[in-house]
Amino acid sequence: MSRSLRRGVLAATVLSLSIAALSACSAGNDAQTLEVKPDNAATSVGDIKIQNVNVITQPDVNAKGPAAIAATVFNTGTKDQQLTGISVNGSSQSAKLSSAKITVPAGGSVVLGGQGNPSAVLESGREAVQDGNLQPLTFDFSATGQVTIKAFVTPAKSNFESYGPSVSPQPSTSASGKPSESASPSGMASPSSTAKP
Repeated sequence: MSRSLRRGVLAATVLSLSIAALSACSAGNDAQTLEVKPDNAATSVGDIKIQNVNVITQPDVNAKGPAAIAATVFNTGTKDQQLTGISVNGSSQSAKLSSAKITVPAGGSVVLGGQGNPSAVLESGREAVQDGNLQPLTFDFSATGQVTIKAFVTPAKSNFESYGPSVSPQPSTSASGKPSESASPSGMASPSSTAKP
């Protein structure tokens, strides 16, 4: 094959690959990839948008104790709004907010849960929610009013560990089911706790 013929074949190959790559980019505004929706809870009412809502329970399925609500709240309006409460639909439970009103600044956002952020805690989480469920919650705002959204309920493990509730202490029990004691029955220290010379 002559040198010029090889160059022609190479140029035709490069041109056809370029056209194929460019035609893939011209899918337009109705491309199927635009139909992909995130798998996290999100809703929008008026100037308020709420995303990534989760109710995070104790890491151990048998542990009783509080559950934390984690969410990101956006305010696209021109005036600050206050989050005044969060209630669990279908139960009498309401979250205890870290302050009476959590301000969501105009044009800004607030993250609930996690270190250094405002918090919303359900005091008896296991009575109100169950792991794996979608739990409807209602957020109350000063101007927008009530915004209802379904939150994922998940234990404080893996990615959710730093957003979950602090683990409530559970009394340790012996095989008999009675709380164990740290001292020996005679009131003397056990051999393992004696001082070494």
